[in-house]
Amino acid sequence: MKRILYIGNKLQNKTSNLSSIHILGRLLEGEGYQLYYASTKTNKVLRLLDMIFTFFKYSRTVDVVIIDTYSTHNFYYAFIISQLCRLFKVDYICSLNGGNLPARLKAHPKMSALVFKNSISNVSPSKYLKHNFEQYGYNNIVHVPNTLEIENYVLIEKEFSSPKLLWVRSFSKIYNPQLAVKVLKSLKTSYPDAELCMVGPDSDGSLKQVETLAKKYNLNVKFTGKLTKKEWISLSKDYNIFINTTNFDNTPVSVIEGMALGLPIVSTNVGGMPFLINNGKDGILVEPKDVDKMVKAIIYVLNNKSKRQEIIKNARLRAEQFDWKNIKKLWFKILDKEHG
Repeated sequence: MKRILYIGNKLQNKTSNLSSIHILGRLLEGEGYQLYYASTKTNKVLRLLDMIFTFFKYSRTVDVVIIDTYSTHNFYYAFIISQLCRLFKVDYICSLNGGNLPARLKAHPKMSALVFKNSISNVSPSKYLKHNFEQYGYNNIVHVPNTLEIENYVLIEKEFSSPKLLWVRSFSKIYNPQLAVKVLKSLKTSYPDAELCMVGPDSDGSLKQVETLAKKYNLNVKFTGKLTKKEWISLSKDYNIFINTTNFDNTPVSVIEGMALGLPIVSTNVGGMPFLINNGKDGILVEPKDVDKMVKAIIYVLNNKSKRQEIIKNARLRAEQFDWKNIKKLWFKILDKEHG
């Protein structure tokens, strides 16, 4: 039984969504791995100290360290823990989570090299990130998609007379949540009954800005706050189109989940999205920050039944490829697990 120390943001508060440490960690435990985690601390300084303390506590007993690696301030957690791994000769794997990591590679090439050149593997959930890392000369990149358990996602037939939009993400500037409100405002001219539900915690103060914008436009947007996966999957039955408004992205699990649930996806064409969605086949991609094009795409989905049904069918098939039964084999190979 392999022992793994998983370093990441294992937060349980109102301002954070589930991250890969919650999902992948649980799934690996289900396959017989022994996992230790850091950190659940909300305060960033305390979180870093907890990560360092936990590293020293388990560094001599674990076989490998998995480090969730992000593109913004949380990158420094990965930098510090990876260098401790190097110093104490502990194998580590970087799980690449930040959709804007290519900008980090460009802005801080030496620091990035210290982290990514010395890992036994860098696991990329998208071909987009894999391609970008390879462009910077990294050859230890393995593509392992984000995963879900498809049995938890039931296709329910929807009614498409009016747009009922679902948005699931944390409220953060890089995800451009204000675009969703602007799209609803525009749709209201043709569809007075159009709806928008926005699910997710406030990450950087963006929620208040979005609420202010909705109030300014006199729009009744539903804000649920953070929901459990089970809660938002249940909520999704009341909506018919999933919108993804982000300016930067990787391969978000929420979008894959929307595809699995039979919600046609209309997303900005950024980061890993064109690697996930074949435009016009299993979703619609539009330029970022463009209200008119997203509105037109939504109306197109509403008004073209045969195309909509084709997209829903293809998206579900695409989502099934991300089922844990398929993805776990890739992780077994990386972790060198004898699994028989």
